Amino acid sequence: MNDITARLELRPLRIPERIDAPDAADFCEMVRVRNLVYREITGGDDDTARPDELLPHYRPSPDETRFSWLAVWDGRVVGRVGLDIPHEAGSDSAYWLIELLREVRGLGIGSQAHALVERTARDHGRHVLQTYAEHPDEPGDRLAAPTGYGDIPRDHAARFLLRHGYTLEQINRKSVLDLTDSATVVDDHLARATVAAAGYRVVRWTAPTPPEFVEGYAWLKSRMSTDAPAAGLEVDEEEWDAARLARHDARYVEADQTLLVTAAQHIKTGELAAFNELMIGSDRTGATHQHDTLVSASHRGHRLGMLVKCAGLVAWRDIAPESPRVITYNAEENRPMLDINEALGFRPLSYEGAWKKRLSGDDAGSAGSSAMSDS
Repeated sequence: MNDITARLELRPLRIPERIDAPDAADFCEMVRVRNLVYREITGGDDDTARPDELLPHYRPSPDETRFSWLAVWDGRVVGRVGLDIPHEAGSDSAYWLIELLREVRGLGIGSQAHALVERTARDHGRHVLQTYAEHPDEPGDRLAAPTGYGDIPRDHAARFLLRHGYTLEQINRKSVLDLTDSATVVDDHLARATVAAAGYRVVRWTAPTPPEFVEGYAWLKSRMSTDAPAAGLEVDEEEWDAARLARHDARYVEADQTLLVTAAQHIKTGELAAFNELMIGSDRTGATHQHDTLVSASHRGHRLGMLVKCAGLVAWRDIAPESPRVITYNAEENRPMLDINEALGFRPLSYEGAWKKRLSGDDAGSAGSSAMSDS
């Protein structure tokens, strides 16, 4: 038995029924280490979450199969490993994460974890592995995106991913808006967008979605998988219906997270043409996270993206008046959305690489710390 085999355990993560259940200790420890890893990567606590907030997002779902493991080194939890298998028809992709504390880098844990990820993906008939890694800026050699938009440092995560057969497909910009001094700018842009969007009205709700908006919102959510820039990534077309949307909403409600959806409704037809999502946990003094924003292709050209973003931010003042900032991610080539963000005062914080590997019959490898969304 070699040294790493004796010292490392990749233990399947048990998902408890309740966070106060006797078998919840491993889940709580996973969340604690997750928060430490994100603090090491970002230097702050904007991504911190409590176990009870994350638990609903880990419950079994008919939309995907989620595998999770703890990385245990010498009896101590030092990281987590995850693999998501989408259930979309014809899907050949899987999304993974390996997140380790900085102190255990270079010990071979990532190699072992990635081998487990690959074996599990193969066992479920998947041949495309994709992952996202945040790359805080640092001096030195850079790696440019094949889209021609943006570059990232060849940091620890990038070197591991390149070494083990991954290609950088896209760069996402992580941006932040200071909510303490942006009100005047937001109000001005909202006024102008309202004029440009004559023929549309703003509607908004917090999860769960009201019945009258379920069909339109579900359709727009499905378009996020086809209309958002994806570069060379292999993105499955998602099917959203009322049942899937209800499961989506229920996770936020159970987690005591507030999800505000602001939409533009075409007055003549009643159809939803654009939407924006803002989310915050039960601690309303923490950072706000902007999730999806989309303008339907048939309704572009009326400043609806600016309209729903600004209208959402205005409503947010009553929902979370003490939240200091909004964090969002956008593809570097998504200039229409970046133009809106920049006009509102969003500034870049860091960059995230989207990476892909196509498995062949002989592949076996490892990768470094990266991230998969768990809200």
